[in-house]
Amino acid sequence: MKTINLATLIMTLFLSQQTFAHHGVASLGSIATEGPGAPVETSHSATLPEGRWLTFLKLDHAQSQTGLVPSPESDYNQYWMMELGYGVKPWLSAYIFQPYHIKQDTAGGLNSQGFADVSVMGVLGFKYDRGFRLVPAQESLDDLMDWHFTLYGGFSNPTGNANHRLADGSIDPSKSLGFGRSSFSYGMTATKQLNSDATLVVEAGQIQFQPYRYDADISRTDGVAVKFGTETRFNLALPYRLLANPEKKLRLDASTELNYLALDRDTEDGVVALASGGRILYGVLGTRIYYQNMSMALALKKPVWTELNESSLQQGSEGKEDYRFVATFSALF
Repeated sequence: MKTINLATLIMTLFLSQQTFAHHGVASLGSIATEGPGAPVETSHSATLPEGRWLTFLKLDHAQSQTGLVPSPESDYNQYWMMELGYGVKPWLSAYIFQPYHIKQDTAGGLNSQGFADVSVMGVLGFKYDRGFRLVPAQESLDDLMDWHFTLYGGFSNPTGNANHRLADGSIDPSKSLGFGRSSFSYGMTATKQLNSDATLVVEAGQIQFQPYRYDADISRTDGVAVKFGTETRFNLALPYRLLANPEKKLRLDASTELNYLALDRDTEDGVVALASGGRILYGVLGTRIYYQNMSMALALKKPVWTELNESSLQQGSEGKEDYRFVATFSALF
């Protein structure tokens, strides 16, 4: 029976901004010419090998629709993510994330860019094989056909400038570079390799935020206390191996995904904010190529169904974007 060491990579899902929202969440994938496939935007049930490091870079470009009334707050948003992961144990991984946001308005508008809040996360991996058990250091190909699961949790540190001022001296929480206080994320995944090529991946997760009072600006002498609405997501993915060359450690996958996002309303000074929150279903088509210890993924993501509160007044990109383009690169060492 052949035994392999399942090397993994981490991918970070950026949820783009709606009115006031600009946050991200981590997702996991795997590198192996054989074994389970990894989606692009849905977390995979894998942990890093013990003693191994992962470096990762991701770009999420959200392009706003044209012709909206009122016009979008930004022409486009770009969410960059730099990550470093470490395998503490075969069943326990730790990560640190440094995001960089670019929120580009139309020509002559109020742009915003800079480093956002650093965050950390831990991932616990386990499986079901005649009972639940922690993920071992090595698994056979037969073992990889078992159900695998992860529990993850983490928090952000308010290292970004929450009171970042735009060119006119105003503070727009939707274009801030931080939340001012820590946010908390947690969730779980389940993965089942259906056959030698197809893999089923399911994820459920949530991000919760704390209220923060922004400094006074040109329009508010006392500032405003904002609490972003809780984000809840349910993702379903079916990655499929198109080809593999074990001798060259080369593999190519395609991935079809559905990402459901539920956004609670924001509050301003304790009052529920209009034109915030709602429900969005995204469709994702992507591809991933693995070579040696590296991986690159590309995906196109579009809203296929929306139910936004006061939709005609919402200006942000979650559910209102024309499309999102996602590109990632990672290396394990």
